[in-house]
Amino acid sequence: MKVAIYGQYYQNSTEPIVKEIFGFFIKNKVEMVIESNFLNVLCEKKIIKKNFKTFTLNTDLDNSFDMLISIGGDGTILKASTLVRDSGIPILGINAGRLGFLATVKKENIAEFMQLIIEKKYTISKRSLLNLSCIPDNLAIQDINFAMNEITVNRKDNTSMITVETYLNNEYLNSYWADGLIIATPTGSTGYSMSCGGPILTPDVKSLVITPIAPHNLNARPLVIPDETEIRLKVSGREEHYLVSLDSRVISVKNETILVIKKTPFQINMVEISKETFLKTLRTKLYWGEDRRN
Repeated sequence: MKVAIYGQYYQNSTEPIVKEIFGFFIKNKVEMVIESNFLNVLCEKKIIKKNFKTFTLNTDLDNSFDMLISIGGDGTILKASTLVRDSGIPILGINAGRLGFLATVKKENIAEFMQLIIEKKYTISKRSLLNLSCIPDNLAIQDINFAMNEITVNRKDNTSMITVETYLNNEYLNSYWADGLIIATPTGSTGYSMSCGGPILTPDVKSLVITPIAPHNLNARPLVIPDETEIRLKVSGREEHYLVSLDSRVISVKNETILVIKKTPFQINMVEISKETFLKTLRTKLYWGEDRRN
């Protein structure tokens, strides 16, 4: 078995996780290839020694890898998706962060779950992504033009709202007067969209969510649409530019630029273990069914 390992360093939480994972894989003769920046951090912190193979770019990851292990939080997995891209390499998230809807393996379950990985007792949850193109072209998204959670437009430097003229398959939907607009995948429905009042979608739902951010036209509500829909946005405002984010990557875009958003032809494969399903994660992370008033 051959695994790629990528992660973020968190004080007091990453070290024991890394030591347990590396110890388990070494014991079970699993070949590990470490993302170069992550390896440098681990060596600087004297957590491990620098005697592992490394990878740097997405082109270093090929079909010889069985899995990519992401150590961190959900943000780390979103960055890991830009490494695996359309390779089909499954991602398993080890939670060294806080909430974690994607990084579902908790540190107290690492040994148990790593054994299940060795025995291939897991399933794959396929996650849709969103592709962004701009008219005219924007060089800032030339290399990575997709998002796993959401594509969002936001006002930039002042408190004035923006107007987001929205079309679905070339049919006019609405002009949102708001601080911004979120286009979320089912995976992203538990993120920024949910905090703005959007619905939660299960990962296998073939839909997208359009969620306005602090809309000034108060009758504007989140809308669920088929994921085959092509979305076109035209943003205007008092500032010359506005912001577009693809997950955690933010670019500045000039007013009147046309944004074209549609589903990518490839998906990200997330490893799901039967004891940590999406529904269990919802109950656990959102405290469903628990009385937390006192």
